[in-house]
Amino acid sequence: MHFIQTRVHGPLDYLVGIVLIVAPWIFGFSDVDSAKWTAIGVGVAVLASSIMTNYEWGLVRVIPMHVHLIADAALGVFLAASPWILGFSDEGTNVWLPHLLVGLGEIGVAAMSNPWPQDAEARRREERVVHRTA
Repeated sequence: MHFIQTRVHGPLDYLVGIVLIVAPWIFGFSDVDSAKWTAIGVGVAVLASSIMTNYEWGLVRVIPMHVHLIADAALGVFLAASPWILGFSDEGTNVWLPHLLVGLGEIGVAAMSNPWPQDAEARRREERVVHRTA
């Protein structure tokens, strides 16, 4: 069920990106390099993806919304699994829990988001991309 509209999804993207970038200092794991750089890297990727997505909050609008949602889900899977993949799962809950929870949240929001922008011009661009690839 896709009940999160792109007008809501966009601000969530920017909020999550910023929170991930500052998370190492908010949650006190800035001294764990693998956890710190994972959060910062995923945060930057979320912001970059948002800036380039064809939706109301995109600035460049070159990435179709459905591709954006796939990227969100993939980043969420990586972020949620990163404590075990990168070996910082034994560092304490303040280190691995934010990665797991935000990652699972990214997956959930991606799954519940509408892949069609509500903005008329963005929707026309999206339809052209879908028809070109079909």
